[in-house]
Order: sequence, then structure tokens, then C-alpha cells
Amino acid sequence: MFEHLKQTPAYILEEDKLRKNCELLAKISEKSEAKVLVALKGFAFSRALKIVGEYLSGCSCSGLWEAKLAKEFMDKEIHTYSPAFKEDEMNEIISLSNHIIFNSLNQFEKFKNKAKNKFLGLRLNPEFSVAPKELYNPSGRYSRLGILDKDLKNANLDAVSGLHFHCLCEESAESLERVLKVFEDKFKFYISKVKWVNFGGGHHITKEGYNTQKLIELCKNFSDKYGVQVYLEPGEAVGWQCGVLVASVIDLIENEKQIAILDTSSEAHMPDTIIMPYTSEILGARILATRENEKISELKQGEKAYLLGGNTCLAGDIMGEYAFKEELQIGDKIVFLDQIHYSIVKNTTFNGVKLPNLMLLNQKGELELIKKFSYEDYARRN
Repeated sequence: MFEHLKQTPAYILEEDKLRKNCELLAKISEKSEAKVLVALKGFAFSRALKIVGEYLSGCSCSGLWEAKLAKEFMDKEIHTYSPAFKEDEMNEIISLSNHIIFNSLNQFEKFKNKAKNKFLGLRLNPEFSVAPKELYNPSGRYSRLGILDKDLKNANLDAVSGLHFHCLCEESAESLERVLKVFEDKFKFYISKVKWVNFGGGHHITKEGYNTQKLIELCKNFSDKYGVQVYLEPGEAVGWQCGVLVASVIDLIENEKQIAILDTSSEAHMPDTIIMPYTSEILGARILATRENEKISELKQGEKAYLLGGNTCLAGDIMGEYAFKEELQIGDKIVFLDQIHYSIVKNTTFNGVKLPNLMLLNQKGELELIKKFSYEDYARRN
């Protein structure tokens, strides 16, 4: 399908797959009575937000610009949280948002009167998480994210209508169950006094094998027990497995191994493959070794091995080593799977590398060019 794509690199969102994810999230919302928001920090493809808005209740935003994007492209419920709100942005954030969640009692006290006509919440830190690594652990030692239970003892929370926690990263319903138990044990007194509780993001709901029935039961039981509206705010789960990054082979060289240089970059266009780290799957190829040269599998008879590298001067701009059924040729297309969530919101113009075009594969099977980036986009960022 993508071998005749003329301009690469390009992120391509597949509408059918996006709608399938959203249909599942909407079904869970209906059965659990929990409201589901899309977390823009993980999925902010503006052209797709109108589609997502057909199914979900609104957006979870991390500051002014995400709140503005939510208003412009979805215009449903807008929940805005930041580790610290800036005073010169606060009036606009208040005007855009339905819910505002504060990270500290200091910020809550500073802005509660100005935002008194909104639903105000506090992010809490239960000091427990099952995040896969410390980089993604919001409840780790010295965490700046959320208020500790000991700091709530003498606080005046009359203006607080809701509570928020976020302790998961690509986690299961069973992980949520563990976190929820700790959260209840620590904050039960405060839960009984509010109208809504946000369970945060990191729920891998649309991943194959996720226990959706357990999630429904956890949300429904919690809501019935405390008489509160439950919110979920997945980001990755909305865009999970519904888009690709298409690149072209622009040169082939040899240095002990066959090396293909692409017109994309793991550093600039797939940053989570370096940060997590993980090795992206490729359509029609198998992973032989990770970018750190950790062997995953052996080359089979008839296959051709290639180390794939990006077109930047960073020595470590490597995607990994892959087995292909045929020899690669200059101009061949390489399709990296599952590269819509987080990649678009994190990509950069490092080294002056062109940002990938944004495209949509619609339900008619037609490829629509949504945005083409130019030199001016690079120049404006520098």
C-alpha cells in the first residue's frame, strides 16, 4: 500500500484502526459509567481529534497550548493539569477549561479564587506505582508530581471537587487494581468528600489481552462505593497500533554489516525507541537485534540482514538490525509500525532533518495529506 508513496518520511494514521480503538473505549465508558478523555500528551493528531470526539468525552491537557488545541479541534470537556501553572497563562487556561487540577496546595491556594467557577481538583501522590522504569515513575522518591497524604492533614479543601492520580505506564487493569487499593487506603477520607476522581492515564486498554471486564468492574465499583464520577485519560491507548511511519532507503553501505540509511531518524522522529527503549516492528521484516546490538533472533536461510540507521550525525541514530526477505534497494519503503502515539508530539527537527508529513488513510482507502512541513517550520523553531 505504501510502496508508491512519493514523499517520505510520513506518519500515516489509519482511520479504521483509530475508530476501532475509540469504539472499545466508548463501550467501556458506557458499561462502567466512567468518562474517557484522550490525553493529548500522548495523542495530539489534530485532524483526528474530531473523530475521537465522536466517541470520547473530551481531552486531558497538560497546559495552555494543549487546552487551546482541545478547544479548537474537539471542543468537549477540557481537563487541564500542570506541575505548575504560570500566572501569565492562567486566565486563558481558566477560560478554556472545565476542570483544573493543581499539583500543589500552594498553587491551589494561589488560583482557587480566580478559578472558583470551575471544577477544581488536586493531584495526589499515593507513593506507589508499577511503572516499568524510574523515568516513567511519578510516585518515585523525590517525585515532584502530586501531593502527599501527610500534607493534606490541615488543608482547607472546601473548594476541591475532585481528586486525580496517575501512577501507570502501559499497564494492565490488574496494575490499576493494585494502585487503586493503595490510593483508597491513603485518601479514603478525602474521596468521600468529592464529586469526581480521575484515575489518570497509562491504561493499555486497547492492547490485545487487556482485561477490559476488570477495568469496567473497578470503575463501576469505585463509583458506586463513593458516589463519584470516575474519569480515565488514556493517550497511548487511543493511538495504539493505528498508524505507521513510512521512510525510504536513501543509501546502502557496508561496514562488517550491510547498512541502510533512511530519510527518517530514531532520535528525531521515533524518540521513544531511544528513551524507553524499544525496537520498532517493521512491516515485512523481523527484528534480529536491538539498537544496542542485543540479539533477538537468528537470520534464517534466504533472508538478508540490514542494520537500519537514520540520516543524522548522531552515531547512535540506529533503529536496529532486521531480516528482510529480499535485498534492499535504494528507494525501497520501510514501514515502522505503531508510530502515531507519542512520536508526533515528541518529534524534533534535530540536525535540520525534515519533519515527516502527516497523512490520513481514510475509510475509503484514500491517502489524504494533512500537513506538509517545510524549511520555514524548522526556521521558526530555531
